[in-house]
Amino acid sequence: MDQATSDLLTRTGPGTRMGNLMRRYWVPILSSAEIPTPDCPQVRVKILGEKLLAFRDTEGRPALIDEFCSHRGASLFFGRNEECGIRCAYHGLKFDRTGACVDVPSAPQVAERMRITAYPCIERAGLVWAYMGPADQQPAQPGIEWCTLPESHVFISKRLQQSNYLQAMEGGIDTAHVSYVHRYEVDTDPMHRGVKALDYIKADGNVIFDLEKNPFGLTLYGRRNGDEDTYYWRITQWLFPWFTLIPPFGEHSLGGHVWVPIDDENCWAWSINYHPGKPLSAAEREEMQAGKGIHVKYEKGVYPMSFRPAANRDNDYLMDRVAQKDKRAYSGIHGFSEQDASLQESMGAIQDRTRELLLPTDKAIVMARRMLEEAALGLERGMQPPALDAAAQQVRAAGVLLPKTQDPKPWAKDKIQNVNGKPVYTL
Repeated sequence: MDQATSDLLTRTGPGTRMGNLMRRYWVPILSSAEIPTPDCPQVRVKILGEKLLAFRDTEGRPALIDEFCSHRGASLFFGRNEECGIRCAYHGLKFDRTGACVDVPSAPQVAERMRITAYPCIERAGLVWAYMGPADQQPAQPGIEWCTLPESHVFISKRLQQSNYLQAMEGGIDTAHVSYVHRYEVDTDPMHRGVKALDYIKADGNVIFDLEKNPFGLTLYGRRNGDEDTYYWRITQWLFPWFTLIPPFGEHSLGGHVWVPIDDENCWAWSINYHPGKPLSAAEREEMQAGKGIHVKYEKGVYPMSFRPAANRDNDYLMDRVAQKDKRAYSGIHGFSEQDASLQESMGAIQDRTRELLLPTDKAIVMARRMLEEAALGLERGMQPPALDAAAQQVRAAGVLLPKTQDPKPWAKDKIQNVNGKPVYTL
């Protein structure tokens, strides 16, 4: 990859090509629980390189505005959340959830021109989402399956990842690494253990990929040897511009991620577990809250909460060389997310893709990069971005044994697209 293409894909700030593309979608900003009650303390938010402020107004509505007062640039984080707006502590200017300045005590007549940036917000699946693009292009609300389920069916966490969003998301697209870095942990993790899929994953590390472009993004078909007359297919979904869905393991909950740029060198990794047809059990929630599966334990003693994992680059991710030697942790690092993040962050804040030498197992990553590039360049030419139709997001990942003679693509179109009311396919 040349440097110009790398820059196009990784730079997401205001006015950048990829930033313009991403702003055409609803962006997960923070958990609703981070602004739990009307007039509660406001929260600093940085998304797509913009420093913003999230708050819940007196009527309980979530809001996202520029962090800084238009008067002399003081941070509204130090202001007062009261009476349906944020009042700057410096000179008393007040801004409502639309960014309108509703009071300038010293000069009421100039309030109209003191407006600041604000973005419309919605709440779905316990998250606050914002639309940061052109007002006349606002899409339908997100329709990915876990967004449409009752709260009891879904668990969501987030963690800070100190790398560009793209190399983090590429780890979510790449299923080949499961046979290696997660090889030992899957046997003991309560959200993966005891399933037949692990036998096939461990027995055949030479996964063969096939790809299919779809209106929502990309379907990845990872083929491993199954039984005598079958292949085991792990079918992963990547949905524009930042969703990934993980092939399920047995009767454990389904999983997925959202990879959202904070800025060009950091991202939020949202991790989701859900059951389409039943509530998560108390035991499952307890395990997730304890950082099992794709979730993490957070570092302690940080105010405000950083959502940074306790195992991070400053402590070499608590690497345990004894566990590595004893085959309890393939890389010596415990925890699926920490295992991935340690390798992705080791590439540098923004990986130098001009130096990489790709392998056949990277076909899906190459295709996803190409599709993102095409969409960003197409937007400049007036083309609509892909996957704005929420109905197109109603897809699932799957794990399935199929006869060696069967093409998995027609099977997937029938079984794991338009999934409302359909069973989960898993081993």
